Amino acid sequence: MAGADMGRLSSGTPEYLRAALEEQIDALAPELNAIVATLHAHPETAFAEHNSARLLVEALSRHGVDAQTGVYGVDTAFRAQWPGAGAGSGPTIGVLAEYDALPEVGHACGHNVIAAAGLGAFLGLVRLWRQHPDAVAGSVVLLGTPAEEGHTGKEVMARHGAFDDIDAAIMVHPYGYDLADQVWLGRRLLALTFTGVPAHASAQPFMGRNALDAAALAYQGIGLFRQQLPPGDRVHAIMTEGGQRPSIIPERAGLKLYARSKYPETLKDLSRRLEDIARGAAMMTGTSVEIIWDEHPASLPVRTNTALTDRWITAQRRRGRDPLPAGVVPETIAASTDFGNVSYRIPGIHPLLKIADSDVALHTREFAVASGSPAAERGALDAAYGLGLTALDYLCDAGLRKAVHEEFDDQGGAIDVPGFFD
Repeated sequence: MAGADMGRLSSGTPEYLRAALEEQIDALAPELNAIVATLHAHPETAFAEHNSARLLVEALSRHGVDAQTGVYGVDTAFRAQWPGAGAGSGPTIGVLAEYDALPEVGHACGHNVIAAAGLGAFLGLVRLWRQHPDAVAGSVVLLGTPAEEGHTGKEVMARHGAFDDIDAAIMVHPYGYDLADQVWLGRRLLALTFTGVPAHASAQPFMGRNALDAAALAYQGIGLFRQQLPPGDRVHAIMTEGGQRPSIIPERAGLKLYARSKYPETLKDLSRRLEDIARGAAMMTGTSVEIIWDEHPASLPVRTNTALTDRWITAQRRRGRDPLPAGVVPETIAASTDFGNVSYRIPGIHPLLKIADSDVALHTREFAVASGSPAAERGALDAAYGLGLTALDYLCDAGLRKAVHEEFDDQGGAIDVPGFFD
């Protein structure tokens, strides 16, 4: 069901619960501001977010919520649930919190804001439950999901069962616009190693087989291939190895590439074409090529659930924001996230929230500054309410849940993420 149509449906959440949730989350503002600032001041990179995870778990503990740490195959992951596991039946929705940073530029993607927003949404719902213990059925899970930057921590966690008992998942990402839905491309990492035959480059070059020539041909072939790429596809490459001395025909040369595409099927097709280019370059130069995909698991594109997105829009309008629909910001402005892997297992949303000027790009020092600004603190609070109310609507509104899962099924349902590219 399209978002515009969903907007005509009233939420099953009573207004007194909506107002109470907003009051509870607003009361958390000083604590959430401190989370934003502390994470921003002490950035930790993928799989090394020990202090960051501890900060969030300690915040949960102060509110009387126990968390499991080191869960689902990742030392810096955590899980908290309210009411506790086994407390009752009903739907379960997951709120995801990222907190890893980038090398050198720190929180230039704003994951400190994501963490504060997820924590605020979860704690707001806990406080609401305590205030109105019989008003909400089901449960909410807060998952601390490390290692999104350059890795796929959520996929590691998923393969260890992180989402097996969760019916839907939601998170938010800071940005230069308020966007209800934006394209997130699937991404794979390709490593190519060409092996030739070394020889003296002056005395006996005819005895050699030049691995660097093969790598150069592959690089040029990829460049020429770009003319045939769909507008949403991306391929970017670097040379990682190209010989040791100019007087020796290089025996080894290497490339690393990111391949990105808008749909899982087109990413699979792009992968096949890149393999053909690599083998062709090896054939032309009399070398061999080793093709290794996905040193870290691939990221799938994000499949957005419009029924849940509609509830996010409603919540953000209550906070004075008006998220733009899909298609307003060009699709060519697109990156990748491991939340895509979640969204092909269960229904989910990954909206964007404005904390910076629109001309400030992610992964820049300028965005890192924005992630520690008052706008970031306001954004974390607004995002906490948006996630909290979306979760509350999902738990309270059986009609919404039906629409969410029917839409997910109509989109193709769950896929075998680990085996998709086999």
